[in-house]
Parts: sequence; C-alpha cells; structure tokens
Amino acid sequence: MKILNIIPYLRRRLLDMYQTLLLAKKTSKDDYSTHMRFVLLGMGVVGAMGFTIKLIGEFLTS
Repeated sequence: MKILNIIPYLRRRLLDMYQTLLLAKKTSKDDYSTHMRFVLLGMGVVGAMGFTIKLIGEFLTS
C-alpha cells in the first residue's frame, strides 16, 4: 500500500523540479567567475586552516 502513495509524490516532486528549471535563468559569465572566485577562496581558507591545525598538532606531539 505504501508504494502506491509514493508514486504520486515522486511524480509531483519531479514536476515541481522541472518547472523550477524552466523558470531558472542562465547566469552570465561575469557572475559565474565571481562565484567561482569566492568558492575557491573559501576552499583555500579552509585548507589553510586545516594545514595550520595539522602543523601545530605535529609540533605538539613531537
């Protein structure tokens, strides 16, 4: 019985996703490059923090 309730739910969710994709607009190249810079900067900051923590840990255990 439960499977019969899932099929209409999935169909409705897929239709909602499709309609959202139809409404979405493609970003410009400038917006994309700005977003990519922020993402890469964030990844670099997190990586540097992890490296610093690892380096401090190595010095404390030696």
